Amino acid sequence: MKRETVIIDENKCDGCGDCVPGCPEGALQVIDGKVRLISGSLCDGLGVCIGECPRGAITVKKMETEAYDEGKVMDNIVKQGENTLRAHLKHLHGHGQSEYLQTAISYLEDRKMKIPRYRYSYSNKNGAQAAGGCPGSRILDFTGKGGHTYEDDNTGKQPSALRQWPVQMHLVSPSAPYFNGADLLFAADCTAFAIGDFHSHHLKGKALAIGCPKLDAETVSYVEKLTAMIDDAKINTLTVMTMEVPCCGGLLQISKEAAAKAKRKVPVKAVRVSLKGEIMKEEWL
Repeated sequence: MKRETVIIDENKCDGCGDCVPGCPEGALQVIDGKVRLISGSLCDGLGVCIGECPRGAITVKKMETEAYDEGKVMDNIVKQGENTLRAHLKHLHGHGQSEYLQTAISYLEDRKMKIPRYRYSYSNKNGAQAAGGCPGSRILDFTGKGGHTYEDDNTGKQPSALRQWPVQMHLVSPSAPYFNGADLLFAADCTAFAIGDFHSHHLKGKALAIGCPKLDAETVSYVEKLTAMIDDAKINTLTVMTMEVPCCGGLLQISKEAAAKAKRKVPVKAVRVSLKGEIMKEEWL
């Protein structure tokens, strides 16, 4: 089948092996002085190993390879102990791979094995909600019953227009309910600090994801998440807000790539912000 998988440039690879611990699935090994992809069925194609390579020898490319097999991966993972298992589950959750995550959970449940606590929440086979780990990535929707909505008041205090948690793109799940049919604001980290009325004029009524194309690792996963939000969550519009600095343009490029890759078409707006917090340019692409 044709899908995304990692490609290793042997001319650049020096066999340091820094990428190997970053692949708990066991797809990478150092063999004959070079890192090798030992099985396409063990590689999920998310590219976590890319950020660990000091030589830039690893890329992700769509090509013909074996289908990813979460069951086979779990056979390897459970042999490596609880810490590796936790890292793998965290990895699946952080990249919004809900189907693979549920397969991994079911694998453990079927064998009556302990499910380690980490940053995730899931539904077990009986439909009951289970949660564990850091509350920093727990999915929260502030717009439902008991939540809050944005309303201006006369006290001079500006309320928050944030409708959900988490907001960092590495932590959000495309399947979170607050993305369904939403107008999505995909904003560079710095924009909220530069724009004085960010909440009242830009965030109000929108779902939010933030990122930094320069400092964030593994931004290849951002394309996949945005594509899933367009096709599966069926977001209504996508607004991409960036700062005027050149490196920030990567966020817009990621968004364009996702929009082109998605089967659905959604309106995409680009908003460029000056270092003084002024809107320099705003246009529908």
